[in-house]
Amino acid sequence: MFTSSLFSSRSLRPRSSWILVCALLLSVHAAGQFEVRGTFLAQYGSSPLSIAVGDFNHDGILDLAVVSYCCGPTGVSILLGRGDGTFEPSITYPAGDQPFSVVAADFNHDGNLDLAVANSLSNYVSILLGNGDGTFRPGPQNPPLVQPAVFVAVGDFNADGIPDLVTIEDNGYCHCISVLLGNGDGTFQDAIVTQPSFVVQAIGIGDFNHDGKLDLATAGTFGFSSSVNILLGNGDGTFQYGASYPGGTLPANIAVTDLNGDHRPDLAISNSEGGSISVLLGDGDGTFQPPVDYPTAFPSWVAVGDVNGDHIPDLIAANFDFSSGVSVLLGNGDGTFRPGVFYAGGIETSYVALGDFNGDRQADLAAADYLYGTVRIMLNTGIVSFLPTEPMNFKKQMVGTTSKRKSVTLTNAGAIELKIASMKVTGAFSMTSTCGKTVAPGASCTITATFTPTRKGEALGTVTIIDSASTRPQVIELMGTGT
Repeated sequence: MFTSSLFSSRSLRPRSSWILVCALLLSVHAAGQFEVRGTFLAQYGSSPLSIAVGDFNHDGILDLAVVSYCCGPTGVSILLGRGDGTFEPSITYPAGDQPFSVVAADFNHDGNLDLAVANSLSNYVSILLGNGDGTFRPGPQNPPLVQPAVFVAVGDFNADGIPDLVTIEDNGYCHCISVLLGNGDGTFQDAIVTQPSFVVQAIGIGDFNHDGKLDLATAGTFGFSSSVNILLGNGDGTFQYGASYPGGTLPANIAVTDLNGDHRPDLAISNSEGGSISVLLGDGDGTFQPPVDYPTAFPSWVAVGDVNGDHIPDLIAANFDFSSGVSVLLGNGDGTFRPGVFYAGGIETSYVALGDFNGDRQADLAAADYLYGTVRIMLNTGIVSFLPTEPMNFKKQMVGTTSKRKSVTLTNAGAIELKIASMKVTGAFSMTSTCGKTVAPGASCTITATFTPTRKGEALGTVTIIDSASTRPQVIELMGTGT
C-alpha cells in the first residue's frame, strides 16, 4: 500500500484571507471512537504540516517526525513515543527553508529509518540519516531540484530494491514532478523531471496497471478547472500520459490503497476547498471508475486505515479551520463509505497520521494543529465512547473556590457488558460517577468533575478508568487555571 499526500502551498494563506462556510456532518457510530489524550509541542512558534510515523530508536514503540512551515528556525521535530500514547519533548534537527513535507524510509540500508524533507523555499531535499537511537545526522547529499518542492514521497521507481524519491515542485507557474533515483547509500542521482501539461498539486503512488512498474495519480486545480490525471511509469523514473478524470476543488493529497477488496489500487483524494473526499475505484488496467464524492468539511488531508477492527479500510480526514478536528468515514467494504463522524480538537488541523501509539492494537490518530504548533494524540477507545471527546477545561477559577460541574458521558457501544475495575481522579479535581462496576451493552453513564485550585497557575489532572474494553487505561484529561 502506498499513501502519498500534499497540502498545497496555494491553500496556505493567512487565516484572515480564508472565506469559509462550514457545514460539518455530525453522526454517531458504535466503533472507532477517538478521544484527545494529549497535546505535544512540535516546535515553538511553528506551524506543523506533515508527520512521518516510525520506530526511530528500535524500542518497538512508534515515534513521530514533524515538519513545520513557519516561523523562525524550522526543521524536523522528533517526538519519541513512551508507549502509552504520550511522547517525550521534541528535539528539532535543521532542514531547509520552510520545510513542507517529510517521509521516512531506510535510504542507506543500515536498518535505521532515515528522513527526507521537501523544503518549500529551498531547491533541494534535506536528507537526515537515522542513528538508530532516535537521533539523526545530516546526510552526505542534499539532492538538488529545479525549484523548491512542496511534497516528497518514497517508492522504488526503477525496481532495483533501493528507495527512490518523488517530489512536486510548485512555484505557481511550473508544476514539475521530479524522481530522484536512490543509490542505496543515502545519496541520490540527478532529478528526472516531468513537466505535465496539466496542474499537479497532489500525487499518489501505485502500480495501477499491474505491470510491475510504479505509476502516479495526480490532481490539480487551475482557475475553475480541476482534474485527476494518471501518469503510467516506464520503470526508469519517466512516465507516459494515461487517463484523465474530473476532480474536486484544490486537491490536497491522494491516498492510494485497495478500498473494495478486489486487489486493485484505488484513490481517495481530499479536496481542501471543495469540502469532499473523492473516491476513484481502480479497474486494474490503469483506468478508474468515475469519482464519487463524500462530504466532509475542508479536508486538508486524508489517511486510510482500519479504525474499527472490521478489516475494512476507513477514511480519516483532517478538517481545517472552523470547528477543526478529524472526521472518520467508515468503509462498507465495497469502496463506499458511511457519513463522517466528527471528532473536535485543536484549531486548523492540517494533517492526520495513523499508528498504534499506546500498544493496544487499535489504530490511533496523530493530528497536526497548524495554528498552535502542536500534535494532538487521539486514542482509539474502541467500544467505549466519550462525549464530548475533548478534555474537560475549567479555565479560570479563584483559589480556594470550587468550579461548576463539568460532565462526560461514557457509552458502552459494545455487545457485551463493560466491566469497570477502577476510576480515579488526580490533581486539584474531584469526581463523581454514575457508572458503577458495570455498564450494560448500549447503556451510558456520567462522569462529573469539579475544580478546586489550591494555588495560582495552571493545573492539570486526569480521570483514569481501568475497564474491560482495553488493555490500557481510559484517560480523561482535566485542566484549569487558579487565579
